[in-house]
Amino acid sequence: MTAPCPLPFLINKTSRLPAYRRVAWYALQVHANYERRVADLLVEKGYECYVPLLQCRRQWSDRVKELSLPLFPGYVFCELDVENRLPVLVTPRVRGFVGAGKQPLAIPDEELAMVRTVVSSGLMSGPHAYLNVGQRVLIERGPLAGVKGTLIELKGSARVVVSIELLQRSIAAQVETSWVRPIA
Repeated sequence: MTAPCPLPFLINKTSRLPAYRRVAWYALQVHANYERRVADLLVEKGYECYVPLLQCRRQWSDRVKELSLPLFPGYVFCELDVENRLPVLVTPRVRGFVGAGKQPLAIPDEELAMVRTVVSSGLMSGPHAYLNVGQRVLIERGPLAGVKGTLIELKGSARVVVSIELLQRSIAAQVETSWVRPIA
């Protein structure tokens, strides 16, 4: 008679998460310009949400104004147990989960952590076109130390692009070329 396998080694194949850990970060597609409102409604329901914001200046004919705009327009990141997703789906202005067909896919913790690091670094950063090709690099020094991304060159300066694969969205931050090293 064999002993049952301990819980940490069971794998839930549908969510790609260990069976003991069902809570993960998911991307929600929401109506445009309702990202912060949806996040507020979900926080009221007891969920943890993240909407990365970009500080930018917009000029109108009579004034210049500083705005905080979503870095990924139309998306809110929410931490939840995907088996209990109905309260999230019935939240006003939520269109659905990002995933494969009707199956939501979790955002890897490492990708979301890298986006948080770039947003909180204070370096000039902003949305960037999603890249499929390019050199993968690790930033070894500076405020982004430990972040992995794709190195590109734009107008003579080096930038590192950090991507959320599932959304096919990216952000870019300007860095010193001496800060990065290639990843094999």
